[in-house]
Amino acid sequence: MAASTAEALAGVHDGASFAVGGFGLSGIPNVLIKALYDTGVTGLSVVSNNCGTDGGGLGVLLAARRIARVTASYIGDNTEFARQYLAGELEVELTPQGSLAERLRAGGCGIPAFYTPAGVGTPVADGGLPLRYAADGSVAAASPPKETRAFDGRTHVLEHAITTDFALVRAARGDRHGNLVFAKAARNFNPLAAMAGRVTVAEVEELTELDPDEVHLPGIFVQRVLPLTPEQAADKGIEKRTVRTP
Repeated sequence: MAASTAEALAGVHDGASFAVGGFGLSGIPNVLIKALYDTGVTGLSVVSNNCGTDGGGLGVLLAARRIARVTASYIGDNTEFARQYLAGELEVELTPQGSLAERLRAGGCGIPAFYTPAGVGTPVADGGLPLRYAADGSVAAASPPKETRAFDGRTHVLEHAITTDFALVRAARGDRHGNLVFAKAARNFNPLAAMAGRVTVAEVEELTELDPDEVHLPGIFVQRVLPLTPEQAADKGIEKRTVRTP
């Protein structure tokens, strides 16, 4: 149990790597992201499905130039993310969404690498994806080709597992042992990010006792639990508000 965000983020440092849960703005660890911003650390490497939105989620750290490298599957509607990437201010490793999910899970399971058909025949496998652009728009650094191998007559590409210094996740419910339950779409990447972190910090909307049969992520993967106040738990962004015409 962490008594404060400072205690929850003890040990973070410049250049640290983070796996961050959430999908769009669903299930993102808002409180921990804001607390990480307040620490002033910079030069961070972030692994997440996406990098938040302009002014939301990881976009707060991105706008402050605290992030040096992003591994993600989706740039999305974050215009500052796209601007920094195309201007050569940010290194970005784009990876298929399913491969990213499995790379995080594999890291948590101690599996160093795996083969997948996703990306075969594209720059994902053949190399050449821009990792960083130069100021003039040319490619300053590109992804190398990856090892491929045929299984049952079908080509697969080798993807390496991901582990990070820290993981930041958000759970709907959790107990003092770190067992967590996630709500709906928040379950997409939060459990996987939690598995990949050497030190995983979970902000929990409701601290309670859990039946073992309802646990989505066992506490063995979680080192620190930060209970949220009701106000913090209720503070959730909406990525795209859609209303019905009367």
